[in-house]
Amino acid sequence: MSIEKDILTILNETIAPGESKEVNFDVANLHTSTSVNVPVIIERSKKPGPTVLFTAGIHGDEVNGVEIVRQLVAKGINKPKRGTIICIPVINIFGFINLSREFPDGRDLNRVFPGSLKGSLASRVAYKLINDVVPHVDYIIDFHTGGSGRFNAPQIRVAEGNIELKQLAKIFGAPFVLYSKNLNKSFRHACYKLNKPLLLFEGGKSFHIDDIVTNSGVNGSKRVLKHLGMLNSKFKTSSPKKACVFIKDSKWIRAKYSGMFKPAVNINSTVKKGDLLGNITDPYGKLNYFVKSPNAGHIINVNQSPIVYQGDALFHISTKLNDKN
Repeated sequence: MSIEKDILTILNETIAPGESKEVNFDVANLHTSTSVNVPVIIERSKKPGPTVLFTAGIHGDEVNGVEIVRQLVAKGINKPKRGTIICIPVINIFGFINLSREFPDGRDLNRVFPGSLKGSLASRVAYKLINDVVPHVDYIIDFHTGGSGRFNAPQIRVAEGNIELKQLAKIFGAPFVLYSKNLNKSFRHACYKLNKPLLLFEGGKSFHIDDIVTNSGVNGSKRVLKHLGMLNSKFKTSSPKKACVFIKDSKWIRAKYSGMFKPAVNINSTVKKGDLLGNITDPYGKLNYFVKSPNAGHIINVNQSPIVYQGDALFHISTKLNDKN
């Protein structure tokens, strides 16, 4: 391979093997005309190898994902033994600044991919990510959290039938692997169409940082990097305490009444049909509704909001496991 081919040109910057560089993923200024710097942190080894992209903050309120990528950078895990590691800790910097899930235009970035050069602000960010960054990478790990007070157990989401992603998910070692379809216009679906393998990590809830979730994300990332021969030898990996549970099907248990809500089970709990999951009460002592499990399964999401409305998602429970993994 020639030296010219070894040079990475991304976002109008060139990075040679062995170099480190922070480049700016700049799309638009704030409404005050203040410039917004969205750092893209690139670390390259002198030894050739894969290019891995770590992303977080597609939703501006999902700070736990940002914390995971931050730790990868702060601890130096992003300095590869071979190949290249690219980290974008906050993609939706506008939502992050405003403590909002969406962009200022009200759009969900994860529903506008692959974006448009002349579209909305969110669409332009999606377009730049897909056209200026993703073509240079071989693997992507994208970090998310639950929203609206719903706490996700650490989990990897992949589409069923993708053998490579299934293997990578198993290596990542989160407690759960949930088979889920690629949603149209999502970042994951856009990467799938470009033949770029993407692991989607879910863990925790919005506006919250949880040590267990963070450790799961960091440790899983190290395992994947080690598998790819990219993890610096000074970092150690450990096997997950329990084997991953692969969930083929799942469903949401929703509130039958509005009121005050108190869960009775924790994330990662294994329950039987009829087990008490929580209570919905009213402020006046007249209502006390017992939420019971409709089937045996694993609880992979719990709503931690004290107030719920009829129809709100309370629990996410597995209904069918894939026992062939």
